Amino acid sequence: MNDVNAPAPFDEARARAVLAAAGLPADAPLLSFGENAVFKLTGSAGVPGASGLVVKVGRSRELLARAERELAVAGWLAEHGVPAVRAAEPAPRLVDGHPVTLWHRLPDAVRPAEPSDLAEPLKRVHALPAPAFGLPRRELLGGVERWLRLAGDAIDPADAEYLRARRDGFEAAAAALAPHLAPGPIHGDALPRNVHVGPDGPVLVDLETFSADFREHDLVVLALSRDRYGLDPRAYDSFVRAYGWDVREWEGCAVLRGARETASCAWVAQHAPANPKALAEFRRRVASLRDGDATVRWYPF
Repeated sequence: MNDVNAPAPFDEARARAVLAAAGLPADAPLLSFGENAVFKLTGSAGVPGASGLVVKVGRSRELLARAERELAVAGWLAEHGVPAVRAAEPAPRLVDGHPVTLWHRLPDAVRPAEPSDLAEPLKRVHALPAPAFGLPRRELLGGVERWLRLAGDAIDPADAEYLRARRDGFEAAAAALAPHLAPGPIHGDALPRNVHVGPDGPVLVDLETFSADFREHDLVVLALSRDRYGLDPRAYDSFVRAYGWDVREWEGCAVLRGARETASCAWVAQHAPANPKALAEFRRRVASLRDGDATVRWYPF
């Protein structure tokens, strides 16, 4: 039986309706669709310079505080000269229950980002003191419940309960870890897709997961990409050389890796109600976790 109180699926059509309600062009080209729908603006009445902007539409009101923090982070990085995307408005708009933020569009990429392109921006972030406005801990598993709730009855309830139990176990294990690096500001989702290589070099994008926590969180991401997502080991090694340390040498790596696997599996679940491919990928991931098979290839979604 369907839950009549379940939230409506967040899909491209819903995101475009939010654009229209915000007075922005609903036919704007879609750049990406994930936790946010990201559109390229090509012009809009009442929005100066709209042709040079990108708009992000968040999935729900729950993401408003995170959108506010992302804008604060963008300003803080600008103050410290860290190459990162810059905000076009100082505060998010809340439109029909969705946070909407505007960003300056970056110059066209000169080439795709490589893992080694992450190293220098991460080192600069990892050298910063905490900002005055404060950053939360990296609640890697904090979104699991929301993502499973958004999945609703599109996924097997037994799989949802399995992931909840796995989340609880890794939360406890992570709380007992001792870091190798000094804790502080981190990106939180350090992947090549979150680096844009423009004419002036690598620029960090997608700042919404910035946190203050173990620096190892930023390094485990690529280690998992090597093991689960088919990242060429040579590309991983180039990142390690550029950064100067391999997180796999740290005894806590397996714990943070397991936590991230759990979160990544639950993240895909939220797309299942509207996308059969997401459901298939979710089932692949959760089955491999249940089987304890670390060799099963996962596919980016």
